[in-house]
Amino acid sequence: MTSGIWGKLGGVGLGMAIGGPLGALAGGVAGHFLVDREGALFGATPRDVVFTTGLVALAAKMAKSDGVVTQSEVEAFGKVVQVEESERPGVVRLFDLAKKTASGFEAYAHQMASAFQDEPALLEDVLDGLFHVAKADGAIHEAEERYLRAVAEIFGFDAVAFRRIAARHVSLADDAYLVLGLEPEAGDAEVKACYRKLVAENHPDRAIARGLPPEAVAITTRRLAAINAAYDRIASERGLR
Repeated sequence: MTSGIWGKLGGVGLGMAIGGPLGALAGGVAGHFLVDREGALFGATPRDVVFTTGLVALAAKMAKSDGVVTQSEVEAFGKVVQVEESERPGVVRLFDLAKKTASGFEAYAHQMASAFQDEPALLEDVLDGLFHVAKADGAIHEAEERYLRAVAEIFGFDAVAFRRIAARHVSLADDAYLVLGLEPEAGDAEVKACYRKLVAENHPDRAIARGLPPEAVAITTRRLAAINAAYDRIASERGLR
């Protein structure tokens, strides 16, 4: 699937409607695209545009944090933000603009935190997407980790929540339990109940039913894979069926 928003970023009205630093970015690419025939996004503030623009902007700032953008990171970014080939120039332009803007990543993160304060799961999706890009070259470097921690803090995630999210992407002590949000001492029944709850909450069909943008659905799909892998490891160790 593709995001489908890049061909719709037409007209300064969209940037003005979104407002803030993300609106400025959207306005920066507006002159290069046409509004869709229905004009669905013109003058509106749909969360898919805010979500995807914010994800691109924060990924761009993260790429700048360690001063090196590797090919593997570019490829990983392409998997997180999936677009038609004809729309790729828009993504590249937005990415490049975000890297060059005077606004720091904090401005983008605060705007997203405000936009999705009632949907913290979407903010977690953004962090997952950033982790996917950061780990693409085989390691999350110190500057990238500091960046991810700072974004997580702005989003309202404490240290425990950050470790839980990080455990889906990097190897940590007791990482399988962290992924499920459990202590290693949890009983078998608690493990099974927690696993079933997480599967229900993170199933892609639920994300689609909530009307989330394709980027968020793709991230949810990868998250579910990490949850399944963590449970399989615990179940194997405990002999659960």
